[in-house]
Amino acid sequence: MNKKKFEELVEKAYDRIPEEYRDKIDNVVITVEDYPTKEDLEKLEIRGKGLLLGLYRGTPLPQRSIWQGARTPDEIVLFQKDIEKVCRNDKEIEERVDEVLKHEIAHYFGLSDDEIYELMGRH
Repeated sequence: MNKKKFEELVEKAYDRIPEEYRDKIDNVVITVEDYPTKEDLEKLEIRGKGLLLGLYRGTPLPQRSIWQGARTPDEIVLFQKDIEKVCRNDKEIEERVDEVLKHEIAHYFGLSDDEIYELMGRH
């Protein structure tokens, strides 16, 4: 899939986030990269040929302080090539983009992986 079409899937997935949550998202950039960096994988202790579908780079809302002052934007990254590797067709890619974006937004709101998976019914 070309990058433009993939980015359009990300935009549509964002538009499907309930407005009550979208209204609370502030100073966050959502980007698409082909693959995670070596530093991303090392930081998350992903070894070998492990895949990373998305990443939240920032300070979750509950951990912020009024003393932090001006901040650079947080970033949510979706890794297109790794997402494509786990999907068989465009419909699966669209569904996975939706799932990964929701997962990373949940990190923005302060949820851990365990809490997210529990909400998704994946204990």
